[in-house]
Amino acid sequence: MPEGHTIHRIARDHARLLQDRPVHVTSPQGRCVADAALVDGAMIERYEAYGKHMFTWWSTGHVGHIHLGLFGKYRIHRGEVPTPRPTVRLRLESADTEPVIAIDLTGPTACSIGTVDDRAAIVKRLGPDPLRSDADPERFIARAAKSSKAIGALLLDQSVIAGIGNVYRAELLFVHGIHPQRPGRDCSTIELHELWDTSVSMLRAGVRANRIVTVTRSDIGWPSNKAIPRSEATYVYKRDVCVRCGGPVQTVEVANRACYFCPVDQPRR
Repeated sequence: MPEGHTIHRIARDHARLLQDRPVHVTSPQGRCVADAALVDGAMIERYEAYGKHMFTWWSTGHVGHIHLGLFGKYRIHRGEVPTPRPTVRLRLESADTEPVIAIDLTGPTACSIGTVDDRAAIVKRLGPDPLRSDADPERFIARAAKSSKAIGALLLDQSVIAGIGNVYRAELLFVHGIHPQRPGRDCSTIELHELWDTSVSMLRAGVRANRIVTVTRSDIGWPSNKAIPRSEATYVYKRDVCVRCGGPVQTVEVANRACYFCPVDQPRR
């Protein structure tokens, strides 16, 4: 499932392509025909990302909502736009650009065009998003500090902090030497602030790179003239050996997901 940096990057990239221009909206698959008709020919005023959710604000006053889930994908076409595949849930096609731009959406968990109130109800369920300028980190810190749940579970709970997924969870906890099963209330306020601050910097780096890279070149001794490959881009996630101590990386199930950690650098207290 895409983590928060991906959604923010998609929102930014799609805004460059379709924002402030009329858009032809269709649902080739047929599941969103009525919703598409509400905004067909309208202008997109802005895109908004919040955690793993993306909202599209339309000139009609409607707000579109997308959650990609495990299987959702976007495909961008420029120039000769092909006939949409029957699996395309929603197609957005520019009506006034040259070349023509079309964006196809397939396989999302959620896809709807509703109201401002619908959007507000979704956001109300979410914790603060580290990538948003209006985020209040104290909401995350207060929830985590009084919880008996494992910090590894709290980081995946979108009502506690929005946008963190399995990769960033493992990386955040490793950087700060916190065992995934330590209860949130056993983390100090300083540690929780540091987790927030690091989540901000990691997610921002993810938006810039359009992929997850949590390590630095000096951490792994990687040359400056070579791109860091996916296999070397994380500290513990899907690694066999810890980059710090050289010991074996292990996994533990937290919130029904395997969390990678180093038992030496993240001792259980």
